Amino acid sequence: MTETMGILERRRIEAEILKPVYEEMVARLGEATAQEILGAAITKAALAAAQSFAATEPEGTSLKSFADLQPLWTKDDALRLEVKRQDETHFDYNVTRCRYAEMYREMGLGSIGHLLSCNRDAAFCTGYDPRITMERTQTIMQGADHCDFRYRFDPKGE
Repeated sequence: MTETMGILERRRIEAEILKPVYEEMVARLGEATAQEILGAAITKAALAAAQSFAATEPEGTSLKSFADLQPLWTKDDALRLEVKRQDETHFDYNVTRCRYAEMYREMGLGSIGHLLSCNRDAAFCTGYDPRITMERTQTIMQGADHCDFRYRFDPKGE
């Protein structure tokens, strides 16, 4: 039986591949353009990944099925969470430790960690189920002491 790779390990492998590509884009196109390209590509990848996850839900998607994916992101102690509220229409939690941020800083990619990781979150919601919305006002990646995730589910999609 094979064990599913956690998202932290997957992001490390992706970052190892993307780092020299990003550095070359910066050298040729400048930092702003390189970040714009990288951000757009990562957002598209997040949408596609979410749609793939959603397609595997035999009874359709919901906030519960979305929350049930969380262990992929927390595997290997990648995130430490404090759940504030979880019910059929709310999934609120704070991240108090983010090994994604730690890893990107160790790899010399701290300045684009938000593009490689954080920017995926809202796009993933949209791709998984457009009835799920996310609000986050701060991230560890950009210097806060915690990330504040607030997901809402509107069953009517309004």
